[in-house]
Amino acid sequence: MGISHLLKPQAVLIQLEAHNSEEVIRILGSKLHELGFVKDNFVEATLAREASMPTGLPLGGEFNAALPHVDIEYVNKPALALATLKHPVVFRNMVERDEEVPVRLVIMLALDKPKSQVETLQQVAEVLQRPDIVAQLMEAQSPADVLAVLSSLESE
Repeated sequence: MGISHLLKPQAVLIQLEAHNSEEVIRILGSKLHELGFVKDNFVEATLAREASMPTGLPLGGEFNAALPHVDIEYVNKPALALATLKHPVVFRNMVERDEEVPVRLVIMLALDKPKSQVETLQQVAEVLQRPDIVAQLMEAQSPADVLAVLSSLESE
């Protein structure tokens, strides 16, 4: 299943104003919880995982991303949430954990099967390796714009 099918329009937030990574995770996780995709303890589990296994990803371009996620046991049904941030917030680098990464694109994964987690992470990584696509996501004015960008990729 492609990421545009997993991404829920109600869980796409454009130009979100957040003060830190915890706030972004809480907002996106709460959206997924309201929609019934994740369990009550999803947000806290995601925050705990982020503290020990950070997900900040320097992309080498104008924008950086973060991919917060947690184990499948906290998920009811697979879904993705996405936020473009009005101002960067700091996530820790997933490789160099002491390094801070100023992030403006956050894609939260809520997946219920280990295999789908790997496949979806690969699909998201492919998107993030394309600065043109990242720029289009950052320029999106609505959830529909975000979905259109991702859908056009899947038809390439």
